[in-house]
Amino acid sequence: MRDAAAKVALILPPSPLFVVEIQGVKVAFKAECLQPVGAFKIRGAWHRLTALDEANRARGVVAFSSGNHAQGVAWAAKRLGIAATIVMPADAPEVKRRNTLSLGAEVVSYDRATERREVIAAALAESRGATLVPSFDDAWVIEGQGSAGIEAEAQMVALGLPRPARIVVPCSGGGLAAGLALSLPEAEVTIVEPEGWDDMTLSLAAGWIEPVGANPPATTCDSLMTREVSPLTFDVLSRRGATGVAVSEREVRVAQRWAAEKLRLVVEPGGAVALAALLAGKVPVEPGLLVLLSGGNVDMVAYGAVLAGAD
Repeated sequence: MRDAAAKVALILPPSPLFVVEIQGVKVAFKAECLQPVGAFKIRGAWHRLTALDEANRARGVVAFSSGNHAQGVAWAAKRLGIAATIVMPADAPEVKRRNTLSLGAEVVSYDRATERREVIAAALAESRGATLVPSFDDAWVIEGQGSAGIEAEAQMVALGLPRPARIVVPCSGGGLAAGLALSLPEAEVTIVEPEGWDDMTLSLAAGWIEPVGANPPATTCDSLMTREVSPLTFDVLSRRGATGVAVSEREVRVAQRWAAEKLRLVVEPGGAVALAALLAGKVPVEPGLLVLLSGGNVDMVAYGAVLAGAD
């Protein structure tokens, strides 16, 4: 984790930490939505790709993502001179697809309902001799995401705040949550997911991995639509005693508006779920509270409707 944090510090300034008093308590908000690719994913991608030797760099990388990991890998690959291919769902937000292409990556589309991105990506990587870079099921990626915790703790201490006592973090496959759980071992971890896509929450409560149901509801949280978490991230979070909560679509919209009004930040639906849980009273407000705003890649038309108060 410290190695990953040192690597990231060489190429990126710390993402801003905002502090707002809520119920008389100073709460810290880590704005990963302000990263160059609009999400924390740049951390894990950079840590993973910089670990490749020259021979593997020459053969390229393959990743799968709805958009944020895609942009992180594409950004790192472009900087390192590595060819990148990203498997993305056909219904991925256009802004994420466009940004991924603009960074020089090749995009391969698939049908989210009938095809499995992991299978497609693995076949592409094998056929090309490329390195597969999963979005969360990878130790390097988890370490890279954990650098956000090391960074946030230093920022909180510098501001005279308590060290992180509870982390509230959006969760899809659990790479960011697992990384934070490892980099901040003294803190309690609360993961947050959209209703109907809360497989990590259910898995942690059950003690074994529970996949998403057969007919999950529609959600605007495109970055949090993982159907089954990995044993790697589940094991880390389970051993750390992490717990989870789910939030509604309306609670997410409320959080997006709050972030715009109070923090002057654009936060995408999936990036706002931790804030949504806090505002909805689903996590305690206590000293040392750290909330992750994990992404800010929004569809401007949909975001405009949210800001206008459309519920």
